[in-house]
Amino acid sequence: MEDLLTIKACAHHGAVSYCETCEVRSLAVCAAMAPHELRELDAIVRQVSHAPKTTFVRQDEEAQSVFSVTKGMVRLYKMLSDGRRQVIGFAMPGDFLGLALHNRYGFSADAVDEVTLCRFARADFDRLVTEKPHFLLRLHEFATHELVIAQEQMTLIGRRSAEERIAAFLVAMRERWTRVRGASVTIELPMQRIDIADFLGLTIETVSRTLTKLARDKVILIVPDAVRVLDEARLQSLARA
Repeated sequence: MEDLLTIKACAHHGAVSYCETCEVRSLAVCAAMAPHELRELDAIVRQVSHAPKTTFVRQDEEAQSVFSVTKGMVRLYKMLSDGRRQVIGFAMPGDFLGLALHNRYGFSADAVDEVTLCRFARADFDRLVTEKPHFLLRLHEFATHELVIAQEQMTLIGRRSAEERIAAFLVAMRERWTRVRGASVTIELPMQRIDIADFLGLTIETVSRTLTKLARDKVILIVPDAVRVLDEARLQSLARA
Protein backbone atom coordinates (compact mmCIF):
# COMPACT_ATOMS: atom_id res chain seq x y z
CA MET A 1 0.00 0.00 0.00
CA GLU A 2 1.49 3.33 -1.06
CA ASP A 3 1.53 6.12 1.51
CA LEU A 4 0.16 8.85 -0.74
CA LEU A 5 -2.16 11.79 -0.30
CA THR A 6 -3.28 11.42 -3.90
CA ILE A 7 -2.43 9.44 -6.98
CA LYS A 8 -4.04 10.00 -10.34
CA ALA A 9 -3.41 9.26 -13.97
CA CYS A 10 -2.68 12.27 -16.11
CA ALA A 11 -4.14 11.20 -19.46
CA HIS A 12 -6.93 13.51 -20.55
CA HIS A 13 -8.51 11.87 -23.59
CA GLY A 14 -8.47 14.88 -25.88
CA ALA A 15 -8.42 17.60 -23.21
CA VAL A 16 -5.39 19.75 -22.47
CA SER A 17 -2.77 17.44 -20.96
CA TYR A 18 -1.27 17.80 -17.51
CA CYS A 19 2.19 18.17 -19.04
CA GLU A 20 1.03 21.07 -21.20
CA THR A 21 -0.16 23.04 -18.16
CA CYS A 22 2.67 22.15 -15.74
CA GLU A 23 3.99 25.35 -14.13
CA VAL A 24 7.56 24.08 -13.74
CA ARG A 25 7.97 22.26 -17.07
CA SER A 26 10.46 24.85 -18.32
CA LEU A 27 12.73 23.95 -15.38
CA ALA A 28 12.31 20.19 -15.59
CA VAL A 29 13.72 17.43 -17.75
CA CYS A 30 10.42 17.53 -19.64
CA ALA A 31 11.42 20.87 -21.19
CA ALA A 32 13.26 18.85 -23.85
CA MET A 33 9.94 17.62 -25.25
CA ALA A 34 8.37 19.53 -28.12
CA PRO A 35 4.70 20.50 -27.68
CA HIS A 36 3.53 17.73 -30.02
CA GLU A 37 5.47 15.16 -27.95
CA LEU A 38 3.90 16.03 -24.62
CA ARG A 39 1.01 13.62 -25.15
CA GLU A 40 3.49 10.74 -25.19
CA LEU A 41 4.92 11.94 -21.91
CA ASP A 42 1.47 12.48 -20.48
CA ALA A 43 0.51 8.91 -21.30
CA ILE A 44 3.15 7.42 -18.99
CA VAL A 45 3.14 9.87 -16.07
CA ARG A 46 1.29 9.64 -12.79
CA GLN A 47 0.93 12.66 -10.53
CA VAL A 48 1.42 11.72 -6.88
CA SER A 49 1.41 13.72 -3.65
CA HIS A 50 3.09 12.84 -0.36
CA ALA A 51 2.44 14.19 3.11
CA PRO A 52 5.33 15.72 5.08
CA LYS A 53 7.84 13.17 6.45
CA THR A 54 6.66 10.47 4.03
CA THR A 55 9.50 8.38 2.58
CA PHE A 56 8.91 7.50 -1.07
CA VAL A 57 12.40 6.37 -2.14
CA ARG A 58 14.37 3.95 0.00
CA GLN A 59 18.10 3.39 -0.30
CA ASP A 60 19.07 0.04 -1.87
CA GLU A 61 15.52 -0.81 -2.99
CA GLU A 62 14.92 -1.67 -6.64
CA ALA A 63 14.62 1.53 -8.67
CA GLN A 64 11.23 0.95 -10.27
CA SER A 65 10.32 4.62 -10.75
CA VAL A 66 11.84 7.99 -11.53
CA PHE A 67 10.40 11.32 -10.39
CA SER A 68 10.18 14.97 -11.32
CA VAL A 69 9.38 17.34 -8.45
CA THR A 70 6.60 19.83 -9.21
CA LYS A 71 5.77 21.16 -5.73
CA GLY A 72 7.39 21.21 -2.31
CA MET A 73 10.81 20.14 -1.06
CA VAL A 74 12.36 16.67 -0.87
CA ARG A 75 15.14 15.65 1.53
CA LEU A 76 17.74 13.31 0.03
CA TYR A 77 19.93 11.28 2.37
CA LYS A 78 22.10 8.22 2.79
CA MET A 79 22.31 5.93 5.79
CA LEU A 80 25.94 5.20 6.55
CA SER A 81 27.29 1.83 7.69
CA ASP A 82 27.59 3.06 11.29
CA GLY A 83 23.92 4.08 11.39
CA ARG A 84 24.44 7.79 10.93
CA ARG A 85 22.42 9.79 8.41
CA GLN A 86 24.08 12.03 5.81
CA VAL A 87 21.78 14.53 4.10
CA ILE A 88 23.10 14.84 0.55
CA GLY A 89 20.73 17.44 -0.82
CA PHE A 90 17.30 19.02 -1.09
CA ALA A 91 15.24 18.62 -4.26
CA MET A 92 12.92 21.41 -5.32
CA PRO A 93 10.39 22.01 -8.13
CA GLY A 94 11.98 21.19 -11.47
CA ASP A 95 14.48 18.69 -10.04
CA PHE A 96 14.64 15.10 -11.28
CA LEU A 97 15.14 12.08 -9.02
CA GLY A 98 15.61 8.35 -9.26
CA LEU A 99 18.21 7.63 -11.92
CA ALA A 100 20.20 4.79 -10.37
CA LEU A 101 23.20 2.62 -11.08
CA HIS A 102 22.67 -1.14 -10.95
CA ASN A 103 18.89 -0.62 -10.81
CA ARG A 104 18.89 0.23 -7.10
CA TYR A 105 18.41 3.59 -5.45
CA GLY A 106 21.60 5.02 -3.98
CA PHE A 107 19.75 7.24 -1.51
CA SER A 108 16.48 7.68 0.35
CA ALA A 109 14.04 10.54 -0.25
CA ASP A 110 11.24 11.90 1.86
CA ALA A 111 8.90 14.86 1.78
CA VAL A 112 9.93 17.88 3.85
CA ASP A 113 6.55 19.57 3.37
CA GLU A 114 3.66 18.46 1.16
CA VAL A 115 5.26 17.31 -2.07
CA THR A 116 3.82 16.70 -5.53
CA LEU A 117 5.76 14.63 -8.06
CA CYS A 118 5.42 13.31 -11.56
CA ARG A 119 6.20 9.60 -11.28
CA PHE A 120 7.29 7.54 -14.26
CA ALA A 121 7.66 3.77 -14.30
CA ARG A 122 11.33 3.11 -14.99
CA ALA A 123 10.63 0.82 -17.96
CA ASP A 124 8.32 3.36 -19.64
CA PHE A 125 10.76 6.18 -19.02
CA ASP A 126 13.75 4.22 -20.35
CA ARG A 127 11.82 3.40 -23.51
CA LEU A 128 10.95 7.06 -24.06
CA VAL A 129 14.57 8.12 -23.54
CA THR A 130 15.74 5.50 -26.05
CA GLU A 131 13.28 6.74 -28.65
CA LYS A 132 14.09 10.44 -28.19
CA PRO A 133 17.81 11.37 -28.21
CA HIS A 134 17.06 15.01 -27.36
CA PHE A 135 15.41 13.80 -24.15
CA LEU A 136 18.55 11.81 -23.33
CA LEU A 137 20.63 14.95 -23.88
CA ARG A 138 18.48 16.80 -21.36
CA LEU A 139 19.07 14.00 -18.84
CA HIS A 140 22.81 14.31 -19.39
CA GLU A 141 22.54 18.03 -18.65
CA PHE A 142 20.78 17.26 -15.38
CA ALA A 143 23.41 14.66 -14.46
CA THR A 144 26.21 17.14 -15.16
CA HIS A 145 24.47 19.75 -13.03
CA GLU A 146 24.18 17.26 -10.16
CA LEU A 147 27.90 16.49 -10.44
CA VAL A 148 28.73 20.20 -10.19
CA ILE A 149 26.51 20.48 -7.11
CA ALA A 150 28.26 17.48 -5.54
CA GLN A 151 31.66 19.10 -6.16
CA GLU A 152 30.44 22.36 -4.66
CA GLN A 153 29.18 20.45 -1.62
CA MET A 154 32.62 18.92 -1.08
CA THR A 155 34.10 22.41 -1.15
CA LEU A 156 31.37 23.74 1.11
CA ILE A 157 32.10 21.33 3.94
CA GLY A 158 35.85 21.50 3.52
CA ARG A 159 37.90 23.99 5.52
CA ARG A 160 35.26 26.68 5.85
CA SER A 161 34.04 27.94 9.19
CA ALA A 162 30.49 27.23 10.34
CA GLU A 163 29.49 30.81 9.54
CA GLU A 164 30.91 30.55 6.03
CA ARG A 165 29.20 27.20 5.41
CA ILE A 166 25.82 28.51 6.48
CA ALA A 167 26.21 31.71 4.48
CA ALA A 168 27.08 29.69 1.38
CA PHE A 169 24.11 27.41 2.02
CA LEU A 170 21.75 30.39 2.31
CA VAL A 171 23.08 31.98 -0.88
CA ALA A 172 22.72 28.70 -2.77
CA MET A 173 19.16 28.18 -1.51
CA ARG A 174 18.24 31.72 -2.45
CA GLU A 175 19.56 31.19 -5.97
CA ARG A 176 17.56 27.98 -6.30
CA TRP A 177 14.34 29.57 -5.09
CA THR A 178 14.92 32.51 -7.44
CA ARG A 179 15.01 30.04 -10.32
CA VAL A 180 11.64 28.64 -9.25
CA ARG A 181 9.75 31.72 -8.03
CA GLY A 182 11.72 34.80 -8.93
CA ALA A 183 13.97 37.06 -6.86
CA SER A 184 13.14 37.71 -3.21
CA VAL A 185 14.92 38.76 -0.02
CA THR A 186 13.16 35.85 1.73
CA ILE A 187 14.86 32.44 1.64
CA GLU A 188 12.41 29.65 2.40
CA LEU A 189 13.83 26.96 4.70
CA PRO A 190 11.08 24.38 5.25
CA MET A 191 13.57 21.75 6.37
CA GLN A 192 14.50 21.27 10.03
CA ARG A 193 17.73 22.66 11.41
CA ILE A 194 18.98 19.13 12.03
CA ASP A 195 18.66 18.59 8.26
CA ILE A 196 20.81 21.66 7.60
CA ALA A 197 23.31 20.41 10.18
CA ASP A 198 23.52 16.96 8.58
CA PHE A 199 23.93 18.54 5.15
CA LEU A 200 26.71 20.90 6.23
CA GLY A 201 28.57 18.52 8.51
CA LEU A 202 27.75 20.57 11.62
CA THR A 203 25.84 19.98 14.84
CA ILE A 204 22.33 21.33 15.29
CA GLU A 205 23.62 23.50 18.14
CA THR A 206 26.22 25.06 15.84
CA VAL A 207 23.62 25.75 13.16
CA SER A 208 21.26 27.41 15.66
CA ARG A 209 24.06 29.42 17.26
CA THR A 210 25.41 30.58 13.89
CA LEU A 211 22.01 31.62 12.55
CA THR A 212 21.42 33.55 15.77
CA LYS A 213 24.79 35.30 15.36
CA LEU A 214 24.00 36.24 11.75
CA ALA A 215 20.68 37.64 12.96
CA ARG A 216 22.37 39.53 15.82
CA ASP A 217 24.85 40.99 13.31
CA LYS A 218 21.86 42.09 11.18
CA VAL A 219 22.93 39.99 8.21
CA ILE A 220 19.61 38.11 8.24
CA LEU A 221 16.26 38.22 10.00
CA ILE A 222 14.94 34.84 11.17
CA VAL A 223 11.22 34.34 10.43
CA PRO A 224 9.09 31.14 10.56
CA ASP A 225 10.46 28.55 8.10
CA ALA A 226 12.62 31.18 6.38
CA VAL A 227 15.17 33.93 6.76
CA ARG A 228 15.21 37.38 5.18
CA VAL A 229 18.42 38.89 3.89
CA LEU A 230 19.20 42.26 5.49
CA ASP A 231 22.85 42.69 4.46
CA GLU A 232 23.37 41.26 0.99
CA ALA A 233 27.01 42.31 0.70
CA ARG A 234 28.00 40.73 4.02
CA LEU A 235 26.19 37.47 3.27
CA GLN A 236 27.83 37.21 -0.15
CA SER A 237 31.24 38.00 1.33
CA LEU A 238 30.92 35.19 3.88
CA ALA A 239 29.68 32.78 1.24
CA ARG A 240 32.65 33.47 -1.04
CA ALA A 241 35.25 33.06 1.72
